[in-house]
Amino acid sequence: MKKFNLFKEIITANTTELKEAIEKGDKFAINIEGKIRQEPFNEKDILIYHGIPDKLKPLEITLGNKYQVVIDKDRVLIKAFGNWQELIAINTPQASYDDTTADGVDEFPTKEMEDIGWHATEFSISYRELVEVLEQECEGILFCIEQDDPFQFSGFGFLDDFDNARDILFAFCKNKIEYLLINDDEYNVNDLTDDEEDAVKFFKIITKIIT
Repeated sequence: MKKFNLFKEIITANTTELKEAIEKGDKFAINIEGKIRQEPFNEKDILIYHGIPDKLKPLEITLGNKYQVVIDKDRVLIKAFGNWQELIAINTPQASYDDTTADGVDEFPTKEMEDIGWHATEFSISYRELVEVLEQECEGILFCIEQDDPFQFSGFGFLDDFDNARDILFAFCKNKIEYLLINDDEYNVNDLTDDEEDAVKFFKIITKIIT
C-alpha cells in the first residue's frame, strides 16, 4: 500500500473549481487528489475536507484555521494535517480498516477477511500482524498522520481489491500455522483445542502430512 502521510503531503486543488464549489454555498468535500466530491461518498473517496466554507472570506482562510492554504495562480495548495481529528469521522465510513485508536485494528471490511482474522487469533496471530501483511503486500492507500520524534501514528487503510487482500491473508495465515505446528512446541497436532482444530480445518491444513 502507498502511504499518504498528511504531515508531509500537500494537496493540490484547481483554483477555479474550488472557487465555483464555494460560491454555490453547498456542502462539498475535497479528496486527497484535490478533486471536489459530493455525497454520497464511496470507498475510493479519501477526504481532506468536508463542509460549507464561508464564501465571504478570502480563499486562503475559507476552509478554516486548521488548514494551511497557499494560492499559486491556478492552484490551491492545501496542508490538512491540523484537521486530522475531524477527518477521522469523515473517512471512517469509507475506510477498509480503522487504525486511529490506541486499541488498534479490531475489524476487517468483509466477513471473509473477518473470519480469517478470527481463526488466526487461535494461533496468536494478531490483527496488527495481519494489517502489516496487508500494508506490505496489497494495493491501496494508507491514509495517516505519522511522525518519528515524538512518535505519532494514526491512520486508515483503503484497500483496492478485497478479494486479493483475502487471498493474501489466507495464504499468510495458513503458512504461518503450518510452521507453528511443525516448529513450536506450544502447538501439537495431536493435542489441539477445539477452536484450534476449527482453525486448522478453516485454513485447509493437512495435519497428516505434518505428523
